[in-house]
Amino acid sequence: MMNGRYDALLLVAFGGPEQPGDVEPFLERVTAGRPIPSDRLAEVAGRYLSVGGRSPLNPRMRALLAAVRAELAARRIHLPVFWGNRNAAPLLADAVAEMAAAGVERALAWTASPYASYSSCRQYGEDLVAACSAVGERAPAIDMIRRHHDHPALLEPAADRLSEALARLPGDRRDGAHLLFSAHSIPTAFADTCDYEAQVVEAARLVAALVDPAGHHPHEVVWQSRTGSPRVPWLEPDVGDRIEALAEEGVDAVAVSPIGFPVENFEIAWDLDTDAARRAADVGVAFARAAAVDDDPRFASMVVDLAVERLDGTAGGPRPGAGSLGIRPDTCGVNCCPDLRRVEHPEGDPRPSTS
Repeated sequence: MMNGRYDALLLVAFGGPEQPGDVEPFLERVTAGRPIPSDRLAEVAGRYLSVGGRSPLNPRMRALLAAVRAELAARRIHLPVFWGNRNAAPLLADAVAEMAAAGVERALAWTASPYASYSSCRQYGEDLVAACSAVGERAPAIDMIRRHHDHPALLEPAADRLSEALARLPGDRRDGAHLLFSAHSIPTAFADTCDYEAQVVEAARLVAALVDPAGHHPHEVVWQSRTGSPRVPWLEPDVGDRIEALAEEGVDAVAVSPIGFPVENFEIAWDLDTDAARRAADVGVAFARAAAVDDDPRFASMVVDLAVERLDGTAGGPRPGAGSLGIRPDTCGVNCCPDLRRVEHPEGDPRPSTS
C-alpha cells in the first residue's frame, strides 16, 4: 500500500543519557535558558550517575522503532520510519537532516506522550519547527499526529501491566490494595489552560475499569517529578506523599501504574522505583509498579494505526477512542496549550521535564 501525502514517519521522544559522559550535556539541553541552581543540577546528575548515567528511554525507543517498522512491513505499508529526540542523540535536527537526505518531503511525527499540554504537545511542535529551520530549505514539512490518551491499544496494555503488578503483591494484602495512577505533575497555571489533567484522570478511570470492573480496589491519580519553586502551585498529591497518607489511613498495599509515561524512562525508575518504593517500605506499605507499555505489540500497532489515519489525506476513517472527552483534532488550535513560560515566577521557569 502506498500513500501520496506523507512519505515518512518520525518518532519523537524527550531523550535521555546512555553513559556518564552524556549526563551533563543532556541536562544542559533540558535546562537551557532556565535559572536552575547549580546544586539542584548536581543532585539530578548524581541520580543519573548512581545508575551508570543511563536512562531506559533510548533503548526502549530503539526497540519501538524496530517494532513500528516491522508492523508497517507486515501491513505492506511503505513508510520509512525515523527517530529523533529533543534533548539527547539522536537529536531532532539530525533526524530531520537524515530525512532530508533520504528525499523525504512530508512526514508525520508521533510524539511519546499521548496527552495535551504545553510540554507534552505544543513544545514538541516548536522543537520540530526549530529542527526544520536548522536543516534549512531541504527539510521536509512535518505534521504532528493527534493526542490519543484514550486509544484502546494504549489502555488495554496498561490494564494488563497493572493487573500483573497487582498479582505481584503479597496475597494477604492484594484484596485491599489501592490503585495509584501516576503522571508528571505540571504547574496548575499550565493545567488550567489545557486538557492534560482531565485526560490523565480519564485514562486512569478507563484502565481501572478494565483491571477491576467490580470496583473492589479504590483508585486515584497521583503526580510525580515536580520541579521549581515550592511557591509555585503544581498538581497534587505527590505519589510518595499520598502513599504515606494512605498508610496512616490503614492501607497496606498499592499498585502503581505510570499512566502518564507510555515509554519507560528515568523518571519512572527514580521517582517510582526508587523514591516512592522506599517511602512505601518505610511506612510498611507493599508496593508494586506496573511496567510501561511501549514494548507491548499492541502499542507499536497503535502508532501505525495513528499514522494510517492520516495517510493519503483521508481523515474520515475510524478513529478509536474509549473516553468521553472526544477525539483530538489533527491540528491544534492557536490558543491550545499556550506557552506560559514568559509569566513571571519567583524562581524561574517552572516547566516540567521527562527523560
